[in-house]
Amino acid sequence: MGGFIAVVAIFLPSFLLIAGALPYWDVWRRNDRVQAALTGVNAGVVGLLLAALYDPVWTSAIYSVQDFSLALVALVALMFWKLPPWLVVIACGVAGWLINMY
Repeated sequence: MGGFIAVVAIFLPSFLLIAGALPYWDVWRRNDRVQAALTGVNAGVVGLLLAALYDPVWTSAIYSVQDFSLALVALVALMFWKLPPWLVVIACGVAGWLINMY
């Protein structure tokens, strides 16, 4: 029950924001200033995602050239080969296990 309450508490503000902004969205979409602001917000979100990628993921998972190579192959598999994410996760788990064995 506590987990359900936590999930609702996390996502409720975004749903309320969408419900409140939806009636005005068509007007805002045509406004150049709003478009510029949304472009800036988008850039800020990308920066936060890159920071979140570096600090907990990169600093705790990439220790060697093999780790970097595996992460690069996983990125290519997702972006260019369009493999399903569940398959890439399983393949990376097996490959990481094999790398650490030898």
